[in-house]
Amino acid sequence: LRQRSEGLVGLITPELENPIFPALAQVIGQALTRQGYTPVLATQTPGGSTEDELTEMLVDRGVAGIIFVSGLHADTSADMQRYEQLRAQGVPFVLVDGFSPKVQAPFISPDDRAAMALAVTHLVSLGHTNIGLALGPKRFVPVQRKIEGFVRTMQEQLGLSPADIEERLVQHSLYTLEGGQAAATALMDRGCTAVVCASDMMALGAIRAARQRGLEVPKDISVVGFDDSPLIAFTDPPLTTIRKPVPAMGQAAVRTLLEEIGGTPAPHSEFVFMPELVVRGSTASAPGDRNRP
Repeated sequence: LRQRSEGLVGLITPELENPIFPALAQVIGQALTRQGYTPVLATQTPGGSTEDELTEMLVDRGVAGIIFVSGLHADTSADMQRYEQLRAQGVPFVLVDGFSPKVQAPFISPDDRAAMALAVTHLVSLGHTNIGLALGPKRFVPVQRKIEGFVRTMQEQLGLSPADIEERLVQHSLYTLEGGQAAATALMDRGCTAVVCASDMMALGAIRAARQRGLEVPKDISVVGFDDSPLIAFTDPPLTTIRKPVPAMGQAAVRTLLEEIGGTPAPHSEFVFMPELVVRGSTASAPGDRNRP
């Protein structure tokens, strides 16, 4: 006899273009299914459903809880009142990738500051001193944290001033291939021999930007991604990247949500997961620093 489902759990993601979101959705979906819940994937579409509309739709369907991935909770310009209203409706929820002190809920995040320290330390060890950072709009919490980690590590290891780093070496763009290409072009114009990107998609754009200039990766310029999305090990060259701990984050999101549903809520704080550096073929010693291995 088929067991009755414990109920539906909504999963709201910003998009599915970036392969990191389907990867996270898969981990979360599997973990929910194992616990007897049925995952309902709701995706925002450009010019289509907003996060608020999707939330309302899921609440109307009577979901047992909702997991938000990279939602408005990550956007410092968004009104956090929407989450308080959801709490008032008695709907349990967990927020992945982003943080707001105004929201009483469990948060699941990668350590963005540590991620940048790993990337910068790796590039400095290869002799790079002009290292650029390409990331999304400044209003997002993960972006602000990456900048903090990047600036601090560049300051500690290369003695640069924070103002100089922010002005010269940090480039905001969009989290897309084209965004990475535009940001990397601006950073190369400023003499960067290495670019750290806040997503693998951006990193692929950075490689494209280098090639358009007739530069080789990693001989002339090194590129580091972020996420370690599916298939990223098979790019040309295979991408050196910061691996986001997707399985651990996805499982923690489900475990925490089930505790909320079961009435034994976890502390309303942030659970932070350590990323790791995966060195492949897109980073090498700085040009003119060939005496290093």
